[in-house]
Amino acid sequence: MHDEQEVGSDEQSPWMRRALELAQDALYRTSPNPRVGCVLVNAAGQIIGEGATQQVGGPHAEVMALRDAARRGHSVQGATAYVTLEPCAHTGRTGPCCEALARAGVARVVASLQDPNPQVAGHGLAHLRAAGVQVDVGLGAAQSRELNLGFMSRMVRKQPWVRMKVAASLDGKTALGNGVSQWITSSDARSDGHAWRARSCAILTGVGTVLADNPRLDVRDVLTERQPKLVIVDSHLRTPADAAIFKAPRAVLIYALNINQPQADELRAQGALLIEAPRDGQGRIDLAFVMQDLAKAQEINELHVEAGETLNGALLNASLVDELLAYVAPKLLGPGKEWALLPSLQRLDQSIDMEFHAIDRVGVDLRVLARIKGRDQF
Repeated sequence: MHDEQEVGSDEQSPWMRRALELAQDALYRTSPNPRVGCVLVNAAGQIIGEGATQQVGGPHAEVMALRDAARRGHSVQGATAYVTLEPCAHTGRTGPCCEALARAGVARVVASLQDPNPQVAGHGLAHLRAAGVQVDVGLGAAQSRELNLGFMSRMVRKQPWVRMKVAASLDGKTALGNGVSQWITSSDARSDGHAWRARSCAILTGVGTVLADNPRLDVRDVLTERQPKLVIVDSHLRTPADAAIFKAPRAVLIYALNINQPQADELRAQGALLIEAPRDGQGRIDLAFVMQDLAKAQEINELHVEAGETLNGALLNASLVDELLAYVAPKLLGPGKEWALLPSLQRLDQSIDMEFHAIDRVGVDLRVLARIKGRDQF
């Protein structure tokens, strides 16, 4: 008899809501691991322990919740664990959480989602069932999946979830004709953009942006326990060794067509990791290879793109962008710089179809989150 039950994701549960809050609180911390929260509830319906996944190499949510219960002096024998992702079943940087829960005497586990990681993929749930633990799946599934869309993408599609950030005027300009761009959007929008940087595993830009603006491209306006990696697409290694991007404490990855160049040693001396990329059909860096390598070799879940019109256009034309994060200022700038170089279309059905996911006010500006139609169905 199969004792795993499917639970509707729209069913209300204050304990799963709390677990999802804990997962949300881990938004900036867990990369490349998923954001997971866990709540332990006794037979009287009281929360006796709770926790969220820590930085990579640290304890997962289930272990944090068990430790919290012990610290409070509670036994978890016969308790229910509400956890926003299937407890892991393998020994990686930490031990298997399914075994920790079973050993502790938990009687029931309610998990939002089955873990898509091939090393887990139902094995954690099977281990719990074999240990006599009741398992229910599905409560809070939509919310948990949204929190971990990048992790899901890396596990299922073998590439990151790619979010392209744009700050533009109402008529779609990112700079005046003379190149002036600071600042089109408000300080509120810029701070909000830092929060989206912070949740990403890596920020991607092109060497053109590095040369033109000399940006830091780090997280400064929100508190974060880690800086995302920085990825530069730089065909001919033109990134200056004294660029501002090297000021932040984080890994810098540079993809180039040929890394055996004189300036390579200077960039390596700054801590940069140089990765040789193949050419695409136009002789440029194969961006599909970059995405695959970021997922496989660098464990990048969410990739946050802040680039110029050329790289933005190339990524869109290669169908490598999943969603657009656009800050729209209530201004009309007239002739100026576009945010992406896109080909001229002959028919409307050739357009890149998107769906609005969220539209919010941020200060005086609008924040629009739009997804490529159907892209999140995996």
